[in-house]
Amino acid sequence: MRRGMANRVFTIDAGLPFLPTLAEALYDGRLTGEPLDPTDPLALSGVTLFLPTRRAARSLRAYLLERANGKPVMMPVIRTLGDPDEDAGPIVEGGAHALDLKPPVDPMHRTLMLAPLVQSWRKRIAAEAAQRGGPAAPVPATLADAIHLAGDLGRLIDEVETEGLEWERFRDIVPEDLADWWQITLQFLTIVTEAWPAYLEEKGRSNPADHTNRMLDALAARLVAAPPPGPVIAAGSTGTNPVTRRLLASIASLPNGAVVLPGLDRQLDDDAWSLLATVSVTPALHGHPQQALATLMRALDTSPEAIRPLGETDRALHARGQLVSLAMIPAPLTDRWKDREADAAGWLVAGALDDVSLIEAASEQEEAMAIAMALRAAIEEPDHQAALITPDRALARRVSSELLRFGVVANDSGGTPLETTPPATLLLLAAECAMRPGDVLPLLALLKHPLLRLGEARAQMREMAEFFELLHLRGTTARPDVARLNDLLDEIDERRMDHKHERPDKRYEARRTSAGLPFADDVLGFKLQEAFEPLTELRNSKTVSLHDLLVAAVRVFEALGRQKSGALDVLYEGENGAMLADKLRRLVAENSQLPIQPSEWPDVLAALLAGETVKPAVGADQRVFIWGQLESRLQAVDTVILGALNEKSWPAAARADRFLSRSMQTELSLLPPERRIGLAAHDFQQAMGHPRVILSRSAKADGAPTVPSRWLQRLAVLAGEPAAETMRRRGAAYLRWGETLDRCGSEAPARRPCPVPPLDARPTGFSVTQIERLRRDPYAIYAERVLGLRALPELMRDHDARDRGTLFHAILEAFVKAEVDPFAAQAPAQLEAIGRKLFAAENLPADIHAVWWPRFAAMVPHVVALEQERRARIVRSHVEAVAEETPIGETACTLRGTADRIDETVSGNADLIDYKTGEPPSAADVRALTASQLPLEAALLKRGAFAEPGAMTPGDLLYIKLGARGEVTPKSALTQRGSAVAGASELADEAWERLVEQMRFYRDPANGYLARLLPFRPDEALGDYDHLARTLEWSAGADGEGD
Repeated sequence: MRRGMANRVFTIDAGLPFLPTLAEALYDGRLTGEPLDPTDPLALSGVTLFLPTRRAARSLRAYLLERANGKPVMMPVIRTLGDPDEDAGPIVEGGAHALDLKPPVDPMHRTLMLAPLVQSWRKRIAAEAAQRGGPAAPVPATLADAIHLAGDLGRLIDEVETEGLEWERFRDIVPEDLADWWQITLQFLTIVTEAWPAYLEEKGRSNPADHTNRMLDALAARLVAAPPPGPVIAAGSTGTNPVTRRLLASIASLPNGAVVLPGLDRQLDDDAWSLLATVSVTPALHGHPQQALATLMRALDTSPEAIRPLGETDRALHARGQLVSLAMIPAPLTDRWKDREADAAGWLVAGALDDVSLIEAASEQEEAMAIAMALRAAIEEPDHQAALITPDRALARRVSSELLRFGVVANDSGGTPLETTPPATLLLLAAECAMRPGDVLPLLALLKHPLLRLGEARAQMREMAEFFELLHLRGTTARPDVARLNDLLDEIDERRMDHKHERPDKRYEARRTSAGLPFADDVLGFKLQEAFEPLTELRNSKTVSLHDLLVAAVRVFEALGRQKSGALDVLYEGENGAMLADKLRRLVAENSQLPIQPSEWPDVLAALLAGETVKPAVGADQRVFIWGQLESRLQAVDTVILGALNEKSWPAAARADRFLSRSMQTELSLLPPERRIGLAAHDFQQAMGHPRVILSRSAKADGAPTVPSRWLQRLAVLAGEPAAETMRRRGAAYLRWGETLDRCGSEAPARRPCPVPPLDARPTGFSVTQIERLRRDPYAIYAERVLGLRALPELMRDHDARDRGTLFHAILEAFVKAEVDPFAAQAPAQLEAIGRKLFAAENLPADIHAVWWPRFAAMVPHVVALEQERRARIVRSHVEAVAEETPIGETACTLRGTADRIDETVSGNADLIDYKTGEPPSAADVRALTASQLPLEAALLKRGAFAEPGAMTPGDLLYIKLGARGEVTPKSALTQRGSAVAGASELADEAWERLVEQMRFYRDPANGYLARLLPFRPDEALGDYDHLARTLEWSAGADGEGD
């Protein structure tokens, strides 16, 4: 050990607040040997401090200012060490130009330069991969994939260079020793071992990690060559990479230097430290919380015995530290637990777990609620601070949301992914709408986006967007395209002339007219189309450069968000807007000519925005914090909650590297994935030193059972079941509070509704199809006909089976009307000609036409054959025959209907035919009159309700199924297995009798419209009014009325 170095390494135990203890040790002279005068405002000015993160630097400054109690004080020089695991880069004097270093390449520029290299490799290796039995076109399949992979490559470059490894070592790996896929991967890595270094050499640049290494090495050399006159202290770093360890060793060797380690476990014995020294042959030891510090101590040429503690913890926290240390002991030494049961019992008596609680929730939401209750209870004490530490961002968001119940806005340091912020989502939606037309959902999301302005006030734009949706984007069949919105609106209007069922509710138009909007909704379509022109003009190009797409995207983005005053404040205000503006500015400044297919632009843009996090603004509650593992380091609060303590969450699963197998990592001397488990374990051990600790986990995550964190299991086993149960009882209080908060009074389940409106409000005129609905679900008729409620039309959709059935039905109707002789040689051609005409009128998209026309063509011979088979017994056919309003007995009600087809037969009867593209009702349902359409049409036929053919006796009730593959299958509702089981006339009479009884029932003022009178059919979904009837609620339990 270098002379004097042993006396310059200290530690602050986990049970002490790190930064305040560090400051006090600095003032009282334990760190420097000479105390500082607390009354001298310049006492700290000669001190230089190195901390691991900018957050720790800010916290220390805040504590020093608080300690000064309002008096002026000159702050020490505080710099960050810049560990690769941290979120801040190094701050060193001079800069690269002073050291004659090549400037570092910007990570974004590196990604944009690596992506084409990744694409080129894909083309080169595809054939070889296929020969090896792999996929013919291995990843990346798209440019967006290549950008993501380029980002991963950049991180690999940083990892390798942070560890100080030479790229030449990759060439020493013998490909024959590797599996085929890893051999392909090794070839892929020539991008970073050969192509990328050549590019850097050509441009005179360096990699960021290599640049950082050189800067820190130069700083270490300068400190040793010319030691500052004042104290130089490095505190809080675990030395997770070689260059940081070298810098710490240099600081420890200075006459006024000192290194302060965070939470060195002084309870571990020599056997444990010796075992940790064998980590190179036992990779699992990387998962121990002290492994990083063990490596650092070797670099500092010191031992645990030589390291002096700063401060002493109280008896209970000291006992807790001993208990946690033994619980976290390396796995090969856990047999000592049995021998040390007495020690563990003594620590428990000393209060090791007196202030530790355990929340075991049933679900993630229940866990979030309990944590929110615990945080709120913690700050009930004056001046107390509380924090949730969790790596689970979903849990963090849930807790933040639950805290809002109490008016607490948590200081969540985790931030928000840039791509999920409002400005970025508007940018991404614009790219989706412009480059991928046909889907209404992105367009609707864009119209309702809170930042959409189009030069208008937000409130008016929102209202116009709602009417635009109701009048144009619902209830019709089309493919939206922002490049031709004006033409699309005209086409929709024309289509609605022939498709009455697609016309919007007249009430929408009346409401729009009375709203007093500044312009008509079709003008909104024009403004949208105009705003999107910079992007849509590029859509038909084979490729467009990244720079041109970015410029066009920004123009569209700003046109969409421009305010009435012409300003763009709403887009770029706050942290979200500022970060997006900076990101776009840097991307445009790259002037990248990377060729991109326009259809890939939405994915490419999302890939470019990924990985950025927007940190929250100042203004949240300064007593409630939510930290990730990184943000929690060196921080201290009164109550800490460790959330999501489940395996694969905390600790996260040891993920295999995307590019290097374990054997390759060993060959290269790279640290294994377990290294991050060790860092997470150290974070856990440090957090357990807070005065009050609440451990939390959920029994299920995403609906699947979870496994408690290994550290939680170890602690529970070592402490024993009685102690573990005591911790659970304390945690159960928070669960009860959360449950109580959401508990409501005892409420009986909703009863099945059966409204009884007055007679003059009840409907009296019905169609045939409404009768079947009245029979099955009277409440639906009440909601529609009495209350006047209409279901919101479905969103604009592509053509589907319903439209195909309507089109085929119309073709057959036209064919029958034309009275074509089915025995004529030209009959199939005539049917095809009718089909072509109606297909053309439908104006189908090419891909839909390509599927439907062959199906129709396959159906032609079957239709002709069926007409030939029926022609011998048909006198005349009537299609779309309309039955006028017909009185239903003496009930003052009427029935109307439209029959698809009525064939007069030579026997003097008439067959009623209904075309079906889906599965027709079964003969049993028709005979039971639960499918009553054809029997009721037959009853109307007997009563002469159809002008043509007049009153006739029904002969057959026939369904003709038009199959998806062209088959045409007639199916009589009166026969079963080829034998007649019912007569059409008798069935019609029975249907009419039941109809009269039904109408009499509803004309009785005492009778109501019961919800779901008949049970659901197996294939039946919820109806339009089932939510109003609360069907799922009352149908789940006993019906109070016994209906």
